[in-house]
Amino acid sequence: MKEEEVNTCQIQEWYPKFKSTTIKTVIHELPEPFINYLLDDSGPFVLPLSISDTDALPNRIHRPKEEEDYTILSSDDESEQQPPPPPPSFPDLESKVNESIQTLGGAVFPKLNWSSPKDSAWISPNASLKCTSFSELTLLLKSSDSLVHDLCHAYDSCTDCNTRRPSRFFLALRKWYPTLHPEMEFRVFIRNRVLVGISQREVTGFYPVLMEKKPVLELLIKDFYTKKVSDVFESESYTFDVYVRTDDEVKLIDFNPWCEVTLPLLFTWAELESEGLGEPELRIVESQCGVRPGLKTAVPYDYLDTSEGSGWDQFLRNADEELRRQTRSAGA
Repeated sequence: MKEEEVNTCQIQEWYPKFKSTTIKTVIHELPEPFINYLLDDSGPFVLPLSISDTDALPNRIHRPKEEEDYTILSSDDESEQQPPPPPPSFPDLESKVNESIQTLGGAVFPKLNWSSPKDSAWISPNASLKCTSFSELTLLLKSSDSLVHDLCHAYDSCTDCNTRRPSRFFLALRKWYPTLHPEMEFRVFIRNRVLVGISQREVTGFYPVLMEKKPVLELLIKDFYTKKVSDVFESESYTFDVYVRTDDEVKLIDFNPWCEVTLPLLFTWAELESEGLGEPELRIVESQCGVRPGLKTAVPYDYLDTSEGSGWDQFLRNADEELRRQTRSAGA
């Protein structure tokens, strides 16, 4: 795989060309201090100080009361008594992100150049990637291990690249749709500009409706590739994900490079790279026995810090608020 093939799959590269056929998205370039914050695991998990919390900063730092006895400390003791450093703050980025969230209807799901923080959905009170504020978004990004690939190892599989990371990182805020059906998302495999396979994207469930609609779905997706993608996307071999709406309109979701880092789902890479695969087909889970196991993400031990300002503290607050909201809704 070449560096150029990886770069063409970055959302800031392909989105302008496919804006009319994909989910509405706003993209922001991320400052390097924010990237350093995401990568820093040297201390406790602390969320950035929000703009609205700026006035409360002194209350976050413990200071001796005036009535406490005066004590002479040695240099060693004095260093141990220093208050913790203030939490990081990114007011410009926060302001831009919150404004974009409102522009996109009040809720988004985030991703960086290539990846979204799917592995950290457990920390969200709604167990999804839905974000309504900068603090919720940052919690997901900071909690994600999968984003380390984008930040540090994006070019590991390239044969012509000596760098580990791109020179610039971007945050894509994608409009949140609460009524999407996971069974209607599909991955399409393109080898040497020829469509060689289509797979159900959500392989952890059996959806009988797909058995009925399989012929129609196959035609819709192949037609979408021919008319909307084949002459526009630059790479020779790649994959892309689509969503088929109830009105049969196909929406582009994402692009992925042609390599083992990308999941082949109901295919194998050996099959996809074989010349004898035959007529391209849409593969779906055809019975409960065909369901594939999903990724089980446990709560990391490091996130059990429940002190004020910690990631887990923020999670518990969000979860309590979500529970209260659902209780109010149920009683209405």
